[in-house]
Amino acid sequence: MSKKKDIHVVPHQDGWATRKEGASRAGSVHRTQKEAQQKAGEQAKRERVEVVTHGKNGKIRDSDSYGNDPFPPKDRKH
Repeated sequence: MSKKKDIHVVPHQDGWATRKEGASRAGSVHRTQKEAQQKAGEQAKRERVEVVTHGKNGKIRDSDSYGNDPFPPKDRKH
């Protein structure tokens, strides 16, 4: 069983936040979703985990794997 803790990009009262899976507090807070995604991507590369991006409504809209995922998610063309 994997003990990896993916990083989520979620809406925050001050913009957008990065939050490690299972954490109750934000790791970092950013003005834009793009800034939060960049920070999450840097951290995910170091920790070899996945970045899960949520929309304003809280639903998952995308995920990118930076680890040794045997079944990586396929990026969709928009």
